[in-house]
Amino acid sequence: MTSALLASLRPEASTAPASGIVELSKYARAAGEVIQLWVGEGDMPTPSFIYEAATRSLAAGETTYTWQRGIPELRQAIATYASDLYGRELSAERFFVCGSGMQAIQIAMTLVAGVGDEVIIPSPTWPNAPAAAGLRGATPVFVELDHGNRGWQIDLEKLEAAVTPRTKAMFINTPSNPTGWTATKEELAAILAIARRHGLWIIADEIYTRFVWTEGSPRRAPSFHDVREEGDRIVWVNTFSKNWAMTGWRTGWVEADPALGDVIENLIQYSTSGSPVFIQRACVVALERGESFLAHQVTKARKARDIVSEAIEATGRCRFSRPDGAFYLFFGIDGVTDSNAAAMKLVDIAKVGLAPGSAFGPGGEGHLRLCYLRSPEQIALAADRLKAAIPQL
Repeated sequence: MTSALLASLRPEASTAPASGIVELSKYARAAGEVIQLWVGEGDMPTPSFIYEAATRSLAAGETTYTWQRGIPELRQAIATYASDLYGRELSAERFFVCGSGMQAIQIAMTLVAGVGDEVIIPSPTWPNAPAAAGLRGATPVFVELDHGNRGWQIDLEKLEAAVTPRTKAMFINTPSNPTGWTATKEELAAILAIARRHGLWIIADEIYTRFVWTEGSPRRAPSFHDVREEGDRIVWVNTFSKNWAMTGWRTGWVEADPALGDVIENLIQYSTSGSPVFIQRACVVALERGESFLAHQVTKARKARDIVSEAIEATGRCRFSRPDGAFYLFFGIDGVTDSNAAAMKLVDIAKVGLAPGSAFGPGGEGHLRLCYLRSPEQIALAADRLKAAIPQL
């Protein structure tokens, strides 16, 4: 009976790949006290100045349906934040509030790809992006990043060679989860030129743009905003989760040409019918008052990156480059070919949980992903444990 029920489902749903990250987290949570570095979030709760805005809103009775596009105050706050960050005037009409960065990706995929289409995705990549394409009947086409003395790099010729008549979009995540690859302005211009030549959409995942470690400590990473022109086919996705320690709030936004507004509004209406007002009130405060908190997050991550990089390098068995952006260390271990087994063994012997590289698509196997957005003390403890355990793999 169970198999008959499964067989009656749409294949896009029943064959959606299981997340290797979730599998590891279930194993680690059953193992007792484990330092949880497999998930992409920090160790700090949402600060009080943010969550108190939500409690005030609840006390005021703001618990009803609201604007599908987001309350005007939040859309304007996002526009003000983005205009300042990217150095160009961006209208509130470009921004659409939704239930998490993941839903933003789902909306973007729904806009541009469907059954029989292809979406090009540089890999290793966060597994939810290709899964979002697959759930819509589209085929993710992976283009592996190169890894060498200059760290992770994209081969633009390979990227363009992957374009076929079925290609509808490219999903570009930079700074990258899990590798930390961070595209230069010149590379973004070249990627956009490829999209223009072939009439493709770009889904721009720049969620980690504030976590950048390149020379000079810039305020943000290069962005498609730096190279775009009016009429370019670009949809940006973003979230409140990373910058302001709001992963559990499940709120993000889509940015697109205002001409797409009615379509995006419909997609929000037919999925969540809008985000809770009290959460949006908290998001307004995060944008307006959260810059110092974000700066603290970035400073902490930079220190933690160096601590864990030195420890992993000291094992003499690991292959990696210090990432240019995001807050993950993605490293290979000589002799390890089954990253899922290696991750589970590290849970057992080191009590440290890392995400297996096999979860991140082509080019990921043999690697492990470590989230270092943690206090220097916790990262130092995890680093010492890993330094002792990795030789046992």
